[in-house]
Amino acid sequence: MPGRRSAVAALVAAALWGATGCGSPAPAHARNEAGAGAGAAGYPVSMDNCGQRTAYTKAPRRVVVMNGASVAEVSSLLALGLGDHIVANVQSYGRSEVKGRARAIAALPTGGLKLNDALEIPREAMLGLRPDLVLSPTSYGFDAGNGVATRKELAAVGANSYVSPGGCDQDTSHQTIADSYALLRDLGRIFRVSDRAERLISASRKAIDGVAAKVGGRPAPKVMVIFSSTGHDLSYIAAHGVFNDILARAGGQNAFASAGKAPFADLSKERVAAEPVDALVVIGCHDSDPAGFARMLFKEFPQWPAARNNRYTVLSDSLYLGPSNDLAVRAIARMLHPDAFRGR
Repeated sequence: MPGRRSAVAALVAAALWGATGCGSPAPAHARNEAGAGAGAAGYPVSMDNCGQRTAYTKAPRRVVVMNGASVAEVSSLLALGLGDHIVANVQSYGRSEVKGRARAIAALPTGGLKLNDALEIPREAMLGLRPDLVLSPTSYGFDAGNGVATRKELAAVGANSYVSPGGCDQDTSHQTIADSYALLRDLGRIFRVSDRAERLISASRKAIDGVAAKVGGRPAPKVMVIFSSTGHDLSYIAAHGVFNDILARAGGQNAFASAGKAPFADLSKERVAAEPVDALVVIGCHDSDPAGFARMLFKEFPQWPAARNNRYTVLSDSLYLGPSNDLAVRAIARMLHPDAFRGR
């Protein structure tokens, strides 16, 4: 990423060293549904979340979305028509595969917050927002050592807290597309818009199953997934997590899944050069020229089949936890198996 290590670097640092990926404006019927849900029967709602029992007597109206270098939580809220429940959002990738999503996120209130050195909302600032629900991608967002309000402190002022699926132990290496659905389903329960959540999940599953049927049984090319940066930085190579599930459904495989057990691998140039990478997926968020980063890698590793064939694609939010994994599956499958989509 340009300049400082920004939100994406915070995500990587979180995933590797203690904590641990870009929603569109909701259609009118979704906004109406969310509003109706707030006053509808069905409360209280209770759920277990990372070993903590939480209870809701009504739909939260003052929602704060922690950073975590994610957009899964804010994108899911918007997809469910719940943007007007947010009083402060600090998640942003600056781009998205979903038309209008990045613009919709940019238009949300930020609470005028200044993030701390951990790139999270400081404790006093959080309590000053008077939230009734705080969302965090992982438990990193509630770790007192990061200068943030703990779940216990939030509960003391009447605020519920929620850690997204796969983030309880700050290790996202086991996340799959199912966790994206679980996030939607949990938010649907909390806000009493479960019908909307199930429609989104059903549509995503149908789209992914359709792609998987087209590419099933074909050889799976080796794909490198890497965060875009301005230099020759090989620190943020995806090894494990939801992207591996996405690659598999798209008819590919992660070229560096054996590089370690953590979500990301920091590899030497020699190790990267030795792998016959067939295709490249660049996660381009705040970087202004992710395609340029792909070209740089191809120049540095001309022996890759991916370089010889100029085979790459740039993605942002759809490759990470969130409501649009189906878009990543389709984009990657089209890159890897274009003949399966000819005439479609």
